[in-house]
Amino acid sequence: MRLASKLPKVGTTIFTVISQLAAEHGAVNLGQGFPDFEGPVALHEALHRHVLAGRNQYAPMSGVAPLRNAIAAKTAALYGRRVDAEREITVTSGATEALFAAIHAVVRPGDEVIVLDPCYDSYEPAIELAGGRAVHIPLLAPDFGVDWQRVRDAIGAHTRLIMINTPHNPTGAILTRGDLDTLAELIRDSEILVLADEVYEHIIFDGRRHESVLAHAELAERSFAVSSFGKTYHITGWKIGYCVAPPTLSAEFRKVHQYLTFCSFHAAQLALADYLVADPQHYHDLPKFYQVRRDHFANALSASRFRLLPVAGTYFQLADYSAISEDDDATFCRRLIVDHGVAAIPVSAFYESPPAQRLVRFCFAKTSATLDAAAERLCAI
Repeated sequence: MRLASKLPKVGTTIFTVISQLAAEHGAVNLGQGFPDFEGPVALHEALHRHVLAGRNQYAPMSGVAPLRNAIAAKTAALYGRRVDAEREITVTSGATEALFAAIHAVVRPGDEVIVLDPCYDSYEPAIELAGGRAVHIPLLAPDFGVDWQRVRDAIGAHTRLIMINTPHNPTGAILTRGDLDTLAELIRDSEILVLADEVYEHIIFDGRRHESVLAHAELAERSFAVSSFGKTYHITGWKIGYCVAPPTLSAEFRKVHQYLTFCSFHAAQLALADYLVADPQHYHDLPKFYQVRRDHFANALSASRFRLLPVAGTYFQLADYSAISEDDDATFCRRLIVDHGVAAIPVSAFYESPPAQRLVRFCFAKTSATLDAAAERLCAI
């Protein structure tokens, strides 16, 4: 049987490829973005309690009320925006599902979606499956800021959505309040919507503040804001995320969500609701928790030939390997695994048209022992 692929440019995701190769060669895996330590014990105990209490059947489609209420309280406390937990918050099976549902809720055949490269690899396939076209705007080297003039020039009659990601994967860059003000000005007199990928909202360093679209009154009225409990509580395998959006947008979002996954892990939602209320200090302490790891990894690599780029947020470190090899980044990452026993992600995987640069992405959401083992091998190159 011959089948014309709906995603002819898409193969197995780079994260799966790198993790499989790392496992085959016994490499230290600093590629795929997941911690190698556990989340809070109290959160695990809450999950166990709710499983034993029989919360093992379908949850409400939009999410259990206690969790949506806790998200609403957090949104008000952090960003000063009061949202209706019943009509504006939807719990999803991870942030990737939320991004997919938001895109399919509003993007129609022929629509254009502006994305900023490098960008997470799930964005464009979701746009294409909706019949839209991704318009790629490269971020500005070396700091990966947004070229707002190029964004302005790219906006046209078919522009339906602009996607932003802050803190940014893979670069660790962040958007400022001025960036959000500029974005608001660009789309003020249009019907263009915003999809804000804010899954690393609580992982931001050096005293900086996360600038959420939810804290920007003008943008909040036309935005989907997506976040992830997996990143915040070190439980990526639970796959619980959420989307905050105005009632009209949430209604369209839920039309897709209900036929995509319908609902998410019931007991996990209740456990997260309990923990959000019991320990709100956890996400306040997260910047320091990960900054220690960022700095530990940087110090451990100080004797290497890698040049580390600044990291303002996320748990990823970009490293320039120009002093080591002239290989393209995909070839270099393969050699890094096979010859040196460390896995990283080639940054070209996040681009439509990769620029002339030699960058790899390391994940430092790891124990000190893991980071030291990787650094010892990397410093020997």
